[in-house]
Amino acid sequence: MNENNSASETTHFGYETVPVAEKEQRVGQVFRSVAQRYDIMNDLMSLGTHRLMKRFTIELSGLRKGHRVLDLAGGTGDFSLRFSPIVGAEGQVVLADINEAMLAVGRDRIIDKGANYNVDVAQVNAEALPFADDTFDCITIAYGLRNVTDKDAALRSMLRVLKPGGRVLVLEFSKPQNEIVRKGYDAFSKLWPLAGKVIANDSASYQYLVESIRMHPDQETLLAMMQEAGLVDCKYHNLMNGVCAIHVGFKAA
Repeated sequence: MNENNSASETTHFGYETVPVAEKEQRVGQVFRSVAQRYDIMNDLMSLGTHRLMKRFTIELSGLRKGHRVLDLAGGTGDFSLRFSPIVGAEGQVVLADINEAMLAVGRDRIIDKGANYNVDVAQVNAEALPFADDTFDCITIAYGLRNVTDKDAALRSMLRVLKPGGRVLVLEFSKPQNEIVRKGYDAFSKLWPLAGKVIANDSASYQYLVESIRMHPDQETLLAMMQEAGLVDCKYHNLMNGVCAIHVGFKAA
């Protein structure tokens, strides 16, 4: 499916084919709808395992005191709150998301937790990041890349604002490697829209989330996309047999 940003081009919104210009608006509506219940639903949909996956991602980040990290598609601030004490007062965390409703939840959490001393909030489009070249030591994007219309443009934009030697980490749902795991996961994920209806009074948004996972590139395809964007030493780590995967790539020093 072509994902170039052109008024005449189409892309996918879940299983639907829609004009490129329409996808960003529709994804925005999804996340405005789920923002207030996003963290509760994450726990439910992952049975709490997303916390372990995020912990492993942080271990792979290589962050130290004084580093600058971009928490892209950071939404409700889960990663930013974890990054804040790691980089310390001399470092900087930028909680960035395209969706104002998700950012509002994240900003309030940052303030409530007293992390606003080194966490800034920015509404940005991942395809055209408004930061200077060579700004960040690390960029993370967790469960967000599948919602980006032009993933290739986003990866190139991340590379540009990354410091030489810095790394990008993409935590995302992926493709289970075992057939039994795949079938069990597919059956479980079909329950998410029902849970969304009960808990968030919104089944349609969670149906989109299920479909967006199915349409996301598999491990090897995303690895090739990162390499094509210019990242080097790329690799990935399967989690839960590939239900999720963490892709890691570096900017050449």
